[in-house]
Amino acid sequence: MQIIPVIDLLNGTVVHAKKGERHNYQAIASALTPSSQPLDIVAALLALYPFEQLYIADLNAIQKLSNTQDRTQTNNLSVVASIAQRYPDLTLWVDAGISNLAELDLWSQLNIKLILGSENFSSMEQYLAIYRASEKTILSLDFMPTGYQGPQALLESTEHWPHDVIVMSLAHVGANQGVNQQLLSHIKAKAGDFNLYAAGGVRDIADLNTLKSLGAHGALVATALHTKQLSHQQLTSLKQ
Repeated sequence: MQIIPVIDLLNGTVVHAKKGERHNYQAIASALTPSSQPLDIVAALLALYPFEQLYIADLNAIQKLSNTQDRTQTNNLSVVASIAQRYPDLTLWVDAGISNLAELDLWSQLNIKLILGSENFSSMEQYLAIYRASEKTILSLDFMPTGYQGPQALLESTEHWPHDVIVMSLAHVGANQGVNQQLLSHIKAKAGDFNLYAAGGVRDIADLNTLKSLGAHGALVATALHTKQLSHQQLTSLKQ
């Protein structure tokens, strides 16, 4: 089972994501490092465990927000590029809120895997235009506190899914309430041989073992790592 640490970037700083309430996100307070700077956070995560992938959510790009320090900057591409340069063996999964071909072209200059978040598409036609033009993509089925966000046909049919699919339960992110087993089981029933990654709600090794038993290929984790609720030994045990 793959454990993929998550960092959320806002205005060049790593913030603590909680319940999808993006307007309330604050700079992260981690037990792994006193810093909230991206390169420091990545170094601290890799000191804990030799992760092979890192998931990055660019909140400026996702929300189409200008950086408060630089009004012309609407993404954290330079920060992501610096992480890719510093850690060339680390596979970066990046959600940059891609919803059109211009954004796809911008981010495709980096050697990363791009997330296609269902929340960014209002129709299947819009999604398919990006899906067919891109390589090395991962689908994120986005479930907000208000429910699924995205084209309904994308949720109902696996025909246009890439092999790797994230089940993103934002209401559970950072909430310390456990994983959404019902949602994952529902998606798993239709997913067949697709690699499913659970995102949101992992508190400890027990939650990860639950996801493993449900057939999850991996899990995206943030809070439990920064609060030291998961140890190197426990993370190693999931590989066995």
